[in-house]
Formats: sequence, structure tokens, C-alpha cells
Amino acid sequence: MNAPFSRDFWHARAAELLARGIDGRMWIDGRREDAADGQCFDCISPLDGRVLTRVARGQAADIDRAVASARAAFVDRRWAGKSPAARKKVLQDFAAAMRAAREELALLETLDMGKPIQHSLSADVPGAARCIQWYGEAVDKVYDEIAPTADSALALVTREPAGVVGAIVPWNYPMLMAAWKLGPALAAGNSVVLKPSEKSPLTALRMAELALEAGLPPGVLNVVPGYGYEAGEALALHLDVDVIGFTGSTRTGRRMLECAGRSNLKRVYNELGGKSANIVFADFDDLDGAAATAAGSMFYNQGESCNAPSRLLLQEDIADAFLEKLLAQVPQYAPGDPLDPQTQLGALVDATQTQTVLGYIASGLAEGAQCLVGGTRVLEHTGGQFVAPTVFDKVHNRMKIAQEEIFGPVLAVLRFRTEEEAIAIANDSTYGLHAAVWTRNLDRAVRVSRALHAGTVHVNQYDEDDITVPFGGVKQSGNGRDKSLHAFDKYTELKTTWMRIAPR
Repeated sequence: MNAPFSRDFWHARAAELLARGIDGRMWIDGRREDAADGQCFDCISPLDGRVLTRVARGQAADIDRAVASARAAFVDRRWAGKSPAARKKVLQDFAAAMRAAREELALLETLDMGKPIQHSLSADVPGAARCIQWYGEAVDKVYDEIAPTADSALALVTREPAGVVGAIVPWNYPMLMAAWKLGPALAAGNSVVLKPSEKSPLTALRMAELALEAGLPPGVLNVVPGYGYEAGEALALHLDVDVIGFTGSTRTGRRMLECAGRSNLKRVYNELGGKSANIVFADFDDLDGAAATAAGSMFYNQGESCNAPSRLLLQEDIADAFLEKLLAQVPQYAPGDPLDPQTQLGALVDATQTQTVLGYIASGLAEGAQCLVGGTRVLEHTGGQFVAPTVFDKVHNRMKIAQEEIFGPVLAVLRFRTEEEAIAIANDSTYGLHAAVWTRNLDRAVRVSRALHAGTVHVNQYDEDDITVPFGGVKQSGNGRDKSLHAFDKYTELKTTWMRIAPR
């Protein structure tokens, strides 16, 4: 018998799942549907190149059907008209259903996009479920306002759901990014059309089924998988969509804004890329801890994280010592079988992304950076998409590997002398998502944190996080915020109701 959650256990579960078959049809109006024209595409696992299933290829006609279903559900108020307490109960049951299905969801996530099963099981499923539950619990605790007017008037400021939300999410955290959109959007009373990445659509489709089973009315959540230039663009251009919540590349984020301008000026909230600076000053005395965090945060999820600390800035006095400790961490991130619970670094999402990452590695070498470790594709005999964790030294901030988001396990190390130089290097980026400062000097920690142009600044840690705090960036890392109560701002409209009070 396979031990619970062993490698053999997960391989056996995967075999059972594939033998049973994975339903790749889209989800419209509370039921599975084929694409209007019958087209499909192969869903290929990056673990070994096998075809997991055929997925319906959503296009403009399918987006029209999904938006019509969402609009009908919103207009008849089958969800928006429920009390906050009633919506809370459904979202709590939805979260509970996700937890009950955690093994299936974790397995789908790992097979579909390559992340280690231990991360899918211990982080992605519980994180997504907690997000759904948290917004459900928050919705009956967010109060409207009465403005301080004269006695002759009563002015109410109320939040109302925006209407139909188009949620477009990336392939690197399919469940979690979907939950970050669905939680606040559904809690506020909106209807949603979710477009998952064509590279990782399976958990989104399963989540829609679980939501219906938990009591979410048909039509309130629709899921249309497909390519960005077809389904995604059709959703962004649709005249009956009120809000787009997008997470993905800066290039596509620009396209979202263009589509809004060409259509109905819908609200667009973009959570985009990053090239986060992780700054270590010489006065920080726990280099072992800082190096372990730098490696763990960089190589987590194969480096396929928008907030990955991919620029490591080291003060010259401790740079060599720090690099020695960092390189000692790298062997534990050797790529391995994602279905093995011991694996810390899995497969890149597909062959295209593998070639992109290898192209950046070649660029770093061509521009004169020094590759200290990695730099190659590995485990090719498996048929999977694996790249060794890679560390470049002797990087300057004008190099391509220091300026562009790689979205793979590639770390660029830059050296600095002074606090002012570190700030200048860190801010010399088109991005502004995350940053970090490591120092024992409290004044410096505050001073540098204030000077960094980033949506989140970590001090003496990286990646510590919670649903209660906002996530998002500045500059070309996007606008608006996911997570926290601030996310309600994206999916609600403020209405003023001014009432004249007649004198006695």
C-alpha cells in the first residue's frame, strides 16, 4: 500500500485521475459546455509531456454566451440580491468544498503547471480556500457611510456591486490568483466570467463545479478557457463587461487598457510583472538566514512568481561571504519529480517558457555576467520542462537579465557600496512590485523602505504575507490592489443618495 502523500501515492492518484478522465469543457450557466465551434486544444503536462486532456478553446462566441449568462444573473439579482449573511454562507461552503477536495485540486495544479505537489497541497489549496472564506466573512462587516451634512439633508454613501467582472488570471498560481479575484468580486455581489490561462485551466474549471455545489447560483460564475488573443481579448473588449481584473505580463496589461479604451471604458485593474530588489547591507549579522531566504524566495515556484526577488543587491563588504552561503543553499533546489513530496523545485510550465528562460541565460552570458551555478536544462530524459537554478554574478543594472522579468529560476547578483547607490539601483527599473531591505539599523530600514518605489517592502524577511494586507505594485507593475479589504474597491461602485429633509 502506498504511504499517504508519498511519491508512489501521488503517482497512483495521478494514474487514477487520468484513467477516469479530466473534463476540459468550459463552464457556462452552471453546466459544462463545449466551445461553440467545437474546437479544443491539448492540455500538456510539463512533468513529462503527456496530454492530460482536451480543453475547450473558448473564443468570442463563447465569451458572448458567458457574459450573457453573467449579466442575466446580475440583473435578476439571484446573487447580488442575497443578504451579505447569505452570500457569506455560500462562500464559506465553497471554501470548505475546496478543502475537502484538496488532494484532487493539488494534483490537478501540479500536473497542469509543474509546481511541486507539496506546495500545491500545503500552500495553494489552503491559501485559495482561505481567501474565499475570508472575503465571505468580511462582506457583512463592511459598512456604508452617512455623510456629515446639514440637518436639512441625509446623504448616504453606499457600495454597490460593479456588475459583470471579467477576471483574467495567469498560469503560475492558477488557483490562488483566481481566488484573489473571485473572493472580493463574488462577496460584493458581482457575477464573474473567469478566463484562466490556456497553460493551466484545470483547477479553475473544477473550482466552478465546487462553487455550484456549495450553493452559488448558476450564471454567477462562468469559466471560459482559451488563448489570450481570442478569449481574453474578447472579454476585455466586451461591451457588457464592467470591470476587468487582470494578472499577467506588463505587455498584456497594456493591451487590457487599449481594449477598455476601444470598448466601453470599463474599469481595468492590472497586477503585472516585477523585478524585485533584495538589498542586503553589511550590518546585517545573520547572513545564513538571509541567504536561505534569498534562495528560497527566488527558487520557490521555479522562479515563476511576479514578486520573486530576482535582483540580489549585496553591499561589497559582505558580497563574497554572502554568495558562498547562497550557493550552499542551491543544491536543495535541484529540479526533481514534482509528484515527489521531497521536491523543492519542479517543472517550468511549458516548452515555450523553458526556451524563454534559456534565452535569458544566454543573454546574461553574452553580456558578460558570470554564471556561478546552473544555466542549463536538466532531466530532459523525462520529457519534462526542467531548468537548473541559476545564479549570475558580476551583473550590472543595464543588462537584460537585470531589467526584464525572466519568470524562471535565474538570480542576478549586483554589488553596491553605499545606501544611496543601493536605492538608485533598486529604483532603476520599470517595475515596482516588491523589494526587501536587510539591516540591523532601524533608521536605515525606515529610510530605505520609504525611498524604494514598490508596492510592498519587506524588512529582514521576504515573502511573509497574509490575506489581510494588499498586494500590488507601482509603475509598470500595475494598479489597484488584490487581497485585504482594499480589494473591494475594484469590484464595487460608490453611490451617493442625497435626501432633502423638509423642516417641521
